[in-house]
Amino acid sequence: MITFVTVLHMLFAIGLIAGVMLQSGRSAGLGAIGGGAEHVFGKRKGMDEILSRWTTVLAVGFLLSALVLAVLRS
Repeated sequence: MITFVTVLHMLFAIGLIAGVMLQSGRSAGLGAIGGGAEHVFGKRKGMDEILSRWTTVLAVGFLLSALVLAVLRS
């Protein structure tokens, strides 16, 4: 059980990192580095909203899996 939750936790972490990096910031910042996202996904009006929602979902999953791991290891 601990192994499964640990793998799930790592997948949430990688997804969360990718989601944050793909978002276009309010300033140029890392948006210039992540220009590949615009090339792959296209610059659609709702893409930032979709990435924001997925980032929120991944963050909640990361938090919950961290709590489950803490309970299982204690």
